[in-house]
Amino acid sequence: MVRAERPDHLQVVHPPVPTIHEGYLWGCEHLAASGSAEAAIEAEVLLRHVLGLDRAGLYIRWMQSLTEEAWGRYRRLLEERATGRPVHYIVGQREFMGLPFTVDERVMIPRPETEGLVEYVIRAAQTADAPLRQGEDRRTVPKADVVVVDVGTGSGCIAVSVAHYLPEATVFAIDISEDALTVARSNAIRHGVDGQIRWLHGDLLSSLPVDMAGRVDVVASNPPYVSRGQREGLPREIRDFEPSGAVFVDGDGTAVHRRLIADAPTWLAKAGQLVMEVGFGQADAVADAVRQDHRYATVSIMPDYAGIPRVVAATRQR
Repeated sequence: MVRAERPDHLQVVHPPVPTIHEGYLWGCEHLAASGSAEAAIEAEVLLRHVLGLDRAGLYIRWMQSLTEEAWGRYRRLLEERATGRPVHYIVGQREFMGLPFTVDERVMIPRPETEGLVEYVIRAAQTADAPLRQGEDRRTVPKADVVVVDVGTGSGCIAVSVAHYLPEATVFAIDISEDALTVARSNAIRHGVDGQIRWLHGDLLSSLPVDMAGRVDVVASNPPYVSRGQREGLPREIRDFEPSGAVFVDGDGTAVHRRLIADAPTWLAKAGQLVMEVGFGQADAVADAVRQDHRYATVSIMPDYAGIPRVVAATRQR
C-alpha cells in the first residue's frame, strides 16, 4: 500500500540546526502563526531561558550555532507556548520591581502596572504617622515600626517587594489559597525577607491577629477585579491558565474592593491608608464607595504607566 503524502500546507518544517539569530527568527514566525500578540518578545524570552543567557549575552552570541539539544528544547517550549500556556509559567519566573519571582499556575503572574501600587505603598509607609523630635523630617526619618498588610498576596510580589525595599517594615501577607502562600513564601526566602513577613491563611483581613486592630499603617491589595461575565472575552493565557479565584469576581468587579473598604478601618491606625489596584473603568466607582463610608478623610486615584487610573488610596480619619 502506498502511503499518502501529507499535504504541503500541513507539514511542519524544522530547519537544520540554526544559528541563535536564525532560531530566534523562526521562533518569532512560529509564535505569530499560533496567535501570540508579542511573538518577538516571547521568542527571545524562551530562547534566553534555554541558553541561560541575559539579553546582552544572547546578542553577543547571535551568529553562533545552537546545539542539537538546545534547538530541540527551544522547539518544545515554542510548541508549549502555542497551546496558550503563558511564557512566564513556562520559564517559571517573572521580574517585578527589579526582583525575580517564581510563578506557576498556583498564582497570578505579576503585572508591571502593580509596581505603581508597590511604589505608592512604600512612600505611604515611609511617611506613616509617628512622633518626630524637633527638627526631624519624616522624609529622612522613617517610622521605625511600619506595619503593612498585603491582602491576597498570590506570588508575594507586593509583600516581598515592600519587605525588600522597606527593611524597617513588618509585613503580614494573607491569602485564601494555601498553594499561593507556599509560592509566596518561597519567593520571600529567595530574597532573604522571610523573617520580616508573617504568613496568614484566610479570607481578606479576617485572619489578622486581634491585637493588630488600629495598628496597621497600610493595607494593600491587588484583589480579583475582572467580572465573571467578561471571562470569555479574555485571552486564553488568562482565561485558561491563571487561577480563576485571583482574577475573577462576581458582579461588576468591585465586590472585593467594597469589602476591604468596609473592613479596613478596624485595622488601620489613625491616618493609615488603604491602597487598592482597580481594573479599567473601576476607579471612580471604588472612590465613590470610599466617600460613602464616611470613615476615611481623603481618597485619591493614581494612574499606571500607561495613564490608566489604576490605584485608589484612602486615608482613615484621625
